Amino acid sequence: MSPMSPVLVGFDGRPESVTAAGWAAREALMRGAPLRLVHAWEQSPQPYATLAAVPQHPNGSARLLADMEALLIRRHPGLRIAADRVAGEPATALLTAAADAGMLVLGSRGLGRAAGFLLGSVGRSVVARAQRPVVLVRADATLDAAGADHGASARDVVVGVDLDQPDDSVLLFAFEAAARRGAGLRVVHSWDPAVENTSAVGLPGVDDPAERRTMTPRQPLADLLRPWQDKFPDVSVTEQTVVGQAASHLVDASRDAELLVVGRASRHAPIGPQTGPVTRGVLHHAVPPVAVIPHD
Repeated sequence: MSPMSPVLVGFDGRPESVTAAGWAAREALMRGAPLRLVHAWEQSPQPYATLAAVPQHPNGSARLLADMEALLIRRHPGLRIAADRVAGEPATALLTAAADAGMLVLGSRGLGRAAGFLLGSVGRSVVARAQRPVVLVRADATLDAAGADHGASARDVVVGVDLDQPDDSVLLFAFEAAARRGAGLRVVHSWDPAVENTSAVGLPGVDDPAERRTMTPRQPLADLLRPWQDKFPDVSVTEQTVVGQAASHLVDASRDAELLVVGRASRHAPIGPQTGPVTRGVLHHAVPPVAVIPHD
């Protein structure tokens, strides 16, 4: 995608979508990209609640979009913004609308003051199927409708890295996000010595947690990050190699972060595309906005 590709946000007037629109406006300004507000609606109401289909009447959704567009333009005079309605099943409509977008932003209700995202069927489907980065923003994030962050300044961006299957798109997104914000980047890699050091399984000390913490992975994280640090010399990078479940370590590392970035490998199941355990765990417990980056 070109840097000028629009930032698209699913908007339905709910508090979580208002917060998401504010976050997306801020992101669009940092990218020098236009913002596109989209309301996806179904002509035949469904029996379940969805993330992006509250007012089914087109006139109601048009008013919601017009009011939000006016608010964002008033707060950000230089923001290029478009607003439109798309008909169809909400997840599919949003994914289709995002085909030429740089990212898709969705709001989510929080599970609680210190626990992650409550995704409806639309949110789950979008995250599992999207071919573009999807950013999820909680309704109780420290953002107002203009996208201003009222939390701590210059907070880190946190990214999870899998050294067995590293993907450039995940690291590129994370480094660019940190560079735009003038923030540090904390790179977290979780590994299991008992799996990687198969020849040592069963030997004295290998199953001792204290011994595990002193071991290092076969491929140092620094080797993977070196070319990225050369490309982004102004981004301060902190490496964190941990032992155990990746999701829990990422959640812990991101509690005071501005953004958490994770990858989502393509997964197919009989019931359709699915997210992996790390992404699911992060979304269930994360506090900051979470960017989910699809990759092969």
